[in-house]
Parts: sequence; structure tokens; C-alpha cells
Amino acid sequence: MPGDSLVALAERKQLPRHQYMDATTVRWITAHRPSFRTARDPELPALRPFARRLLPLTGLPLTWYAEPRLADSIHGVRHAMRTAALAALLAETRKLGTEETVTLIVAAAVHDCRREHDQDDRGHGERGARWLLRSAAMVLEHFGLPNNQPERIRQAAVAIRLHEIPYAEFTPVDETDHATARTVSDLLKTADALDRYRLPKLKWWPDDRFVRVVAPDRLKEFAFDLVVRSESAYVAGIGSTESVITALTDRGLV
Repeated sequence: MPGDSLVALAERKQLPRHQYMDATTVRWITAHRPSFRTARDPELPALRPFARRLLPLTGLPLTWYAEPRLADSIHGVRHAMRTAALAALLAETRKLGTEETVTLIVAAAVHDCRREHDQDDRGHGERGARWLLRSAAMVLEHFGLPNNQPERIRQAAVAIRLHEIPYAEFTPVDETDHATARTVSDLLKTADALDRYRLPKLKWWPDDRFVRVVAPDRLKEFAFDLVVRSESAYVAGIGSTESVITALTDRGLV
């Protein structure tokens, strides 16, 4: 019912611990499309073959989620896959090398998998980082990557731990960690923020004041359209992984 939509529940400050997209909220998102200033932005770059190979794999196994109910929620599979796609595009715009780009995609794919609910789940980044360090061999095997890559896993874990902490709240320890994985951490934060168009309040949408790497408007426009396309497919009955792969295929990214 419309009164039970995420947008209605957000307006009443009654969002539940586990939040699932609905058709009313998708229509509300679509109706509030921002005005993107793309006239001077270059076209989005093509993804390199290795990134195109990795993106379908970011639809993670259900067993990787700390709370299985989150797999289809607003912090679940669709969010992870879109964040990974946005991270891959950010990597191309910043001309990252192969190693950093792969590390960024892996970090984006798993950054929220240890969440326990869709509200302000403080500490989920720390839990995710520790899980990745424990599960490195399994994660690398899933993505078809060599097993002995401790530096890749370390940088990804740092980025995952820091992604939920606002820059203004960094402690000296956070700053020290950030300095060892600056590029991956900053781009993960930006990619994660770009997917905030899925959230049911305008004040929660992307805000350049809270990131250090500002995405061009053309990428913001892509992020918005990716939310609308994939969430529309999901509420129409297509599975989470398939809904994002379909949207990415339509844009020629996979």
C-alpha cells in the first residue's frame, strides 16, 4: 500500500530495520530527477575487459551476508553491484591502474555485506573489514583472482572499514590507515555516496560536501538512471542480481 512505501515511512520517521524497495518509492525517485549539468562533461569511459568480467560477479552469494534478509534490501545485492559499477567508472575517470581498480571493485562489492540491518548500523564497516581479512581466500577465488595478494586485501579492508565514517570524524588512527589506502578509500566513499539516489528522502541523496573525490555530473546522472532502471526491474519481479545486470547490459557495461 502507498502508506507503507519507504518514502511514506521515511516521512513519518517509521522506517523499519529491514527496508525493501517498492513501486511507489521508485515512482517518487523518478519524479524527483535532479537537473544534471552534463553539457561540458565528456562521455563516460568504456570499462576495461577485466572490469566487465568482474561486475557480474559482484552479485554476491547469500551466505556472505551477515543477515540474509538484507540480500534484497536497500543495502543488499543491488546496492553492492551498483556501487561496484560506479567504482569501476570512477576508476576509469581517474585513470587508475589495473591493480587498484580490481581492489576497488572487490571492496565495493563486499563493503556492506556484514550489515545487520538497514538503519544506522554503526560498526558494519569494521565488521566487514575483519570478515574480508578472514575470508580473503574465498573472496579472491570467487572473483577469479590470485590467492596470494595480501596488499590488495589490506587496502580493500581499510577502505571498507572507513567507508561508513565521515571524514570529519576521522580519528588519528583513521587518518593513518587512510593514508595507506587513500585512493581506494576515497573512491569507495564516492561510489557508495553516488548510489544514495535509492534512499527515500531527498536530504539523503548525494552531497559533494561529504566526499573528497567529486564525481562529474554525467556520472551522477548515470548513477541516478542505474537506480531507477534496476529498482524498477526489481519491483517488477526480476531478481536482485539480474535486475542490475540487465541495467548494466542496457548501458553496454557488461
